[in-house]
Amino acid sequence: MNLTIAAVGRMKAGAEKSLWDDYAKRLNWSLTLKEVEEKKPLKPAQLKIKEAELLLSAVPKGATLVAMDRGGRELASTDLAKKLGAWQDDGISEIAFVIGGSDGLDQTILDKAQLKIAMGAMTWPHLLARVMLIEQIYRAQCILSNHPYHK
Repeated sequence: MNLTIAAVGRMKAGAEKSLWDDYAKRLNWSLTLKEVEEKKPLKPAQLKIKEAELLLSAVPKGATLVAMDRGGRELASTDLAKKLGAWQDDGISEIAFVIGGSDGLDQTILDKAQLKIAMGAMTWPHLLARVMLIEQIYRAQCILSNHPYHK
């Protein structure tokens, strides 16, 4: 299974990057991080639309789309593992998670998403959200393989 995380903004050297690299090394699934960024100063509504275009262009064609959105469902780690496992069992080979900018995701992405996931009611820095997501993907892998990390 190939996973893509498409996210607004660029991760630089630092604590978040170190954590990202650590979890990325542990994954058995193929994972690609695609970072996008709009350089032009735009009004928030226009920026969300442009970010949506950039994010969707970073997603592999035909991928199952998962939107990380505060209006999405809060999933337990075991539920995320079950979902990923079911997709894998169904032969779905491309899954793309999208993380929007500070104003969130445009409705065009939310409408295309097969699943919308919230990380809780709190607001998280976007770079930390990436780390939290990759950790949950790693945790799902461990749950599916009965590895003791999850306990």
